[in-house]
Amino acid sequence: MAGSMTNFLEVEVLDHVFGKGSYTAPTPYLALFTVAPSDAGGGTEVTGGSYARVAIAGNMGTAASGAITNSGTVTFTTATASWGTVVAAAVMDASTAGNMLWWFDLAASKAVGSGDTLVFNAGDLDFTLD
Repeated sequence: MAGSMTNFLEVEVLDHVFGKGSYTAPTPYLALFTVAPSDAGGGTEVTGGSYARVAIAGNMGTAASGAITNSGTVTFTTATASWGTVVAAAVMDASTAGNMLWWFDLAASKAVGSGDTLVFNAGDLDFTLD
């Protein structure tokens, strides 16, 4: 999975590191997209059909060597209507609205229909700083 910090998070981290502002770590939520966002944000997040972002802090391992991965399974609610074809995901700083922190394209797009449950198994989410 290739991913990228958003412009928003890059500015927040730089200001924090160089003493120009403070950044308080939020509760991170994983969001799904049918049109991929970019470093500037955007994209089209899934809506309807019982879709909701999933809090992921408790599913993430401890960072090492500039990377962090999920050590637990991340499971979205079962879709009660079509969510369309999910092509990307993003880490957001709120359960609704908020700021996008990190985004990535899925290795393979996934059509999510009514009755489907989208799951990211342990090790599927890998965030790396270089």
